[in-house]
Amino acid sequence: MDPITVHRLDLGYFTRPAAEWGGPHARVEPVLGYLVRHARGALLLDTGMGTGSPETDAHYQPVRKPLTVRPGDVDVIVNCHLHFDHIGGNQRFPGTPVLVQRVELATARAGGHTIDSLLPGVRYEEIDGEHEIAPGVLVVPTPGHTDGHQSLFLDHGDRVTVLAGQAYDFAAEFGTPYRPWLDRLAELAAGRPARVLFAHDRDLWEGMLPPPR
Repeated sequence: MDPITVHRLDLGYFTRPAAEWGGPHARVEPVLGYLVRHARGALLLDTGMGTGSPETDAHYQPVRKPLTVRPGDVDVIVNCHLHFDHIGGNQRFPGTPVLVQRVELATARAGGHTIDSLLPGVRYEEIDGEHEIAPGVLVVPTPGHTDGHQSLFLDHGDRVTVLAGQAYDFAAEFGTPYRPWLDRLAELAAGRPARVLFAHDRDLWEGMLPPPR
């Protein structure tokens, strides 16, 4: 199997108010993207915060770092979901297909889901369910944070990587609460060790995925 490599991109950070996550104080969250190279080319998972709105900036106090990936560097973009902090750079890639679950795009276009000005000028390609981009590179629906949330499953042969986006906020929370799609990830991993990377946590989860229930 041809090697699949993953490079994490630091795209800045924002401050989530305490009331929004139920904690005692505001928390600072990194915004992370991932550049994946595989046998057929390269893809980008998420594109950062881009240009926000005054209201959003006042609420989250974002600090943006530039996305150094250029349009010619990738063949496809995958957004784990369409909230502003994951799609801000999409418009820099007007000719590049952006894979998104059909239900997620419909929710975003209905309004009140993201910064609406970030949606136009993007070549969205709607998918329903799992979608193979290349051998060993699979989009897997992981609903929870949003109904149309999706993750990337990468098969390295002797091990696997899951780019889980915001399926869980933190590595320490992975698997809790239980979500049915965890069974699908375990099925795909087939008893091989896994590493799971996230959109808002620099820590990672490593171990054997629990067998399907």
